Amino acid sequence: MMKPLPTALLLASLLFVTGMNAQPKREMRASWIATVANIDWPSRAAQTDARLQQEEMTGILDSLQALRINTIIFQVRPTADALYLSALEPWSNWLTGKQGVAPEPLYDPLDFVVREAHRRCIDVHVWLNPYRVTNGFDLNSLADSHIYKQHPELFVKYGKQWYFDPGLDGTREWLNRVVADIVERYDIDAIHFDDYFYPYKIKGEDFPDDASFAAHPRGFTDKEDWRRNNVNMVIEELQRTIKSRKPWVEFGISPFGVWRNEADDVRGSKTQAGCRNYDDLYADILLWLEKGWIDYVTPQLYWEIGKKVADYEVLAHWWAENSYGKNLYIGQYVSALGNQKGAEAWRIPNELCRQIALNRTIPEIDGSIYFSNKGLLANKQGFCDSIRTCYYRYPALQPVNRNIVSEPALQPQNLRLEGNLLQWDDAGGKAGQQTAYYVVYAFPAGVEPSFDNPAYILARTQDNSVELTTEYALVCVTGVNRYKQESMPCIYVNSTY
Repeated sequence: MMKPLPTALLLASLLFVTGMNAQPKREMRASWIATVANIDWPSRAAQTDARLQQEEMTGILDSLQALRINTIIFQVRPTADALYLSALEPWSNWLTGKQGVAPEPLYDPLDFVVREAHRRCIDVHVWLNPYRVTNGFDLNSLADSHIYKQHPELFVKYGKQWYFDPGLDGTREWLNRVVADIVERYDIDAIHFDDYFYPYKIKGEDFPDDASFAAHPRGFTDKEDWRRNNVNMVIEELQRTIKSRKPWVEFGISPFGVWRNEADDVRGSKTQAGCRNYDDLYADILLWLEKGWIDYVTPQLYWEIGKKVADYEVLAHWWAENSYGKNLYIGQYVSALGNQKGAEAWRIPNELCRQIALNRTIPEIDGSIYFSNKGLLANKQGFCDSIRTCYYRYPALQPVNRNIVSEPALQPQNLRLEGNLLQWDDAGGKAGQQTAYYVVYAFPAGVEPSFDNPAYILARTQDNSVELTTEYALVCVTGVNRYKQESMPCIYVNSTY
């Protein structure tokens, strides 16, 4: 028979041990779901069938849940378009085959994904591309409702593609409006940008912003400093836009893996990269981290350990030393596994396992994000088998964000056992404090209880009950709120032990 243990006896009856487990209880385990060019979702076959799109997505989420992935990075704005119901930007051609055409039958993919992911206790980071307008198609493919058709003065052509001009106030205003709309209307966990700020440079061609630089120099005489300031301004503004609406929603950036080489800057990494964030993409990531304008950073370290010009190990340590205390997740290139044209390290199982093991030796690294989802679920070199049975053998809670002032989670109430059904009541709470999901811990007889050991997590669930199919000496339930904070546990003990 089980009976409740008073909360006041919590610290006396439970041992909290930190740093003792091979697998951390909190760790980012995420996958990018790319929609541009239908890389991961939806398939081309599903573009004309919304029901098939939903079936494909639920299949993806089921597979990720089985791997104990706890977060997805879902691309909803590849080219100033929308894979969600938007009054501002047209339906994406990657969703339905033609920009501006709604899915049939009509549904809201982002709302669907958020509900289905959260039901599986998977967070949703919404991935947007800030400046890109075309990608493999021309202006004739843009819908009549596209902002280009109303305000062509905001755009420039570079190479074969069109982009917002980052130097214009109208560009920043529009991007803030789009982000505000998403944050206000959807129950998302984060806004996420990848490495595409100013586009990757084309040899012999300068980005065509002479006119906007001349018209709006803002006191700058060096165009490259001005370009960096253009991006700095929108990043700072977006942080305010997000937090003024929902302070628990995170803002994360996944930059190219090299900020600057040591040859460029004494603060740079010991690399010889041909492309750099600061000099080529005009993204001063270190400034954003130092100022707290972003809540997490996910450098794309898509190289192997030991690579001469960009060594994964060197860069992992460099980002750890330069993250300014912000959450650090490493972007890892699962799609490269088994690549016969790549470096030998990718042909010898399993480079990503070596990288995960290395990450866990660096305290500042809070987890991994894998590109892309299709490559992850392909189980190349048995990677899925390895993480399921070894590296991700136990569930992990998403990390608390150190850049966000957190409110405490409220303790579940009235824990009770009726037959084999363990039940509890929600504690309610104001915005942000509400329970996002519950964590159920179950401790067999003879073990020293520890809430830091993920081996004893029986379930994570949005429900207010869980069925116990095994007898346990101690069962506890905690709540996790939108800030990722975990509550004090509500505890039951089995008096027969």
